[in-house]
Amino acid sequence: MKFNIQSKLLLSHLTAVSKVISNKNAYAILDNFLFELEGERLVVTGSDMETRMTTTIEVPGAEGGGRFAVDVKRMLNLLKELPDTALTIDVDEATLNVTISYLNGKFDIVALNGEDYPLKAQGEGETQVLRLTAKDVYDGIQHTLFAVGTDEMHPQFMGIFWDIKADGITFVASDSHKLVRYTKSNVVPNMERTFILPAKPASILSTVLDKNGNGEVVITIEDTSATFEMGAYQLTCRFINGRYPNYNSVIPQDNDLRVVVDRLTLFTALRRVAIFANVGGLVKLVFNNNSISLNAQDLDHATRAEEHIMCEYEGNELEMGFKHSDVIEVLNNIDSESVVIKLKDAGRAGIFLPSEQNEGEELLILQMPMMI
Repeated sequence: MKFNIQSKLLLSHLTAVSKVISNKNAYAILDNFLFELEGERLVVTGSDMETRMTTTIEVPGAEGGGRFAVDVKRMLNLLKELPDTALTIDVDEATLNVTISYLNGKFDIVALNGEDYPLKAQGEGETQVLRLTAKDVYDGIQHTLFAVGTDEMHPQFMGIFWDIKADGITFVASDSHKLVRYTKSNVVPNMERTFILPAKPASILSTVLDKNGNGEVVITIEDTSATFEMGAYQLTCRFINGRYPNYNSVIPQDNDLRVVVDRLTLFTALRRVAIFANVGGLVKLVFNNNSISLNAQDLDHATRAEEHIMCEYEGNELEMGFKHSDVIEVLNNIDSESVVIKLKDAGRAGIFLPSEQNEGEELLILQMPMMI
């Protein structure tokens, strides 16, 4: 079999697919890209058994057809060193020798038999199809991915929970210290379904969708997995098993102390004060008389910092401790110029909201405090 393709075009597609492939695969063949030539269509696949991604590239004038597998690292390293040039890839089906040639040279690689590459698992149970814009999926992932947990003892927190209702979708993520709830009410799924999308495929989706923000994503949902089709790419992944907690029940409804502060002012002040915090990262925030006092110290190194910024706050003085990296991360994932912080007391979770929500969207971030 034989086909021609531009080196940079092939590199961009292989780079996207390579993000699926694990550094420690259970099967050696999964260290390879699977190439399948079907007429004038080249389909490239990568998999780690849990997640599988394919991309389709048009290759006019291709000859023959078949399947072969080529080492991921060697293929990517070669393409990164090549200029943007036309490549001819010729595969000897008897010996599986792959010759990659261009104007100034050629390279030979011995491929593996593509027939040994694991097949895509067959779907189980009832199938439902959901169509969303790429922006809807991208926004849902981007607003929640940072809050996904990493504790393997609580696997249900290691992904993004999709709560699909007939009249909207809520994306939720939590690491038990913070919780993000992002609701899209300007979509109409006309179905009800829930699943937990693991962090790895969610991150890969976000990368691909960033390049295809104006397109449509067709999501085929099965009992234990989902397939996302977007442009030239298709990603299939297994869900995380387990029941997601009732996220609404942990969001306090009586946080009646309201603080409004410029997001960038608080963000930059926190970054400066955090330099002087102790190993635990504790920063003390004191809310009083339309101002916030930020304090940090490290007794072991005799360092201390204090800053004052203006805000809108009317109420009794309230002193709370937060891990600076958590609050910085929260502020970094809110888009509005100002942030609304709803508080109750020093031991209760704070709720962070954008001062202005985009139409059809609602973002809420819950952050647990630290003991002072």
